[in-house]
Amino acid sequence: MHTKTFVAAAVGLGLITLSACGSSSGSGGSADSKTVTLVSHDSWAVSKNVLADFEKQSGYKVRVLKTGDAGQAVNKAILTKDNPQGDVFFGVDNTLLSRALDNGLFQSYEAKGADRIQARYRVDQAKHRVTPIDSGDICVNYDKAYFSKHKLAPPQSFDDLVKPAYKNLLVTENASTSSPGLGFVLGTAAKYGDTGWQGYWKKLKANGVKVVDGWEQAYNEEFSGSAGGKKAKADRPLVTSYASSPPAEVIYGSPKPKTAPIGTSYGTCFRQIEYAGLLSNAGNSKGGKAFIDFLVGKEFQEDMPLNMFVYPVIEGAQVPPEFVKYGQPAKDPETMAPNKIAANRDQWVKSWTSLVLK
Repeated sequence: MHTKTFVAAAVGLGLITLSACGSSSGSGGSADSKTVTLVSHDSWAVSKNVLADFEKQSGYKVRVLKTGDAGQAVNKAILTKDNPQGDVFFGVDNTLLSRALDNGLFQSYEAKGADRIQARYRVDQAKHRVTPIDSGDICVNYDKAYFSKHKLAPPQSFDDLVKPAYKNLLVTENASTSSPGLGFVLGTAAKYGDTGWQGYWKKLKANGVKVVDGWEQAYNEEFSGSAGGKKAKADRPLVTSYASSPPAEVIYGSPKPKTAPIGTSYGTCFRQIEYAGLLSNAGNSKGGKAFIDFLVGKEFQEDMPLNMFVYPVIEGAQVPPEFVKYGQPAKDPETMAPNKIAANRDQWVKSWTSLVLK
């Protein structure tokens, strides 16, 4: 999930995160028909053996090009769409999907196995320009130790966050540069309506919300409940992150804690869905199609949770027991139709910026 990698992940699971060597030539994408180039955000991760299985079965070598967080990666892909950096793009989510589609970023392709994708995640059914790959919930997480020490109940809802008891406790991300930051703003717009969300943010600002550029900084440097935050003398016990952050803290804890040191405020969640698509003008569209088929296959879908801390979207994919034990997806997250996001996103981000950052 955009901007959600845990440092220990790379060591702990032997993940593969290849970088590109030089740029592709010719008409864009992979010039070599035996190579598939994946363009993605910085949080892309897959187990080495799973990727090796794809390479062995398909005959293609995979090259991965990471181009920043989700927002940056989408913008770069749009700027280079006539001569793309690769063949497949992974990591555009429902908050940015319309921008990618309106700019002609993807060509049509219906993945083999797309019929196994749960109906609630499917979009663009007429043209199949993108394929849903994973889902997750952007939510406020809280540091259990802080609230226990201060004998304060952690906030459970958007309404709670503006109460005086939680003044100067929340850190969130910039909605114009960060996918979780934008998702959190959209969650407030879904909750309080087109006119009410700005009044809500005025209250949140008055209650001392801190805004930083991206998830890494918010979670690992400012949030007191994360492994990174404990080292950094962080002083914010509330952070905008994900419902899957508690299991991540357990899985990568050293030593491993018996229970998750952080909790999730389930009344603050916004459902995020990530997609992959075959880039327009891809140099190796045949290889790109094979790779998208792989992304919706059971092996990759079941490998994702412990690598990118997201949930599979296909029917029948198993979720690791740690996910079930230490964190659950939100039962009733805020959602918003992609066309509504498309119609309002840029104006809302502008309003949010002048309200909160000026």
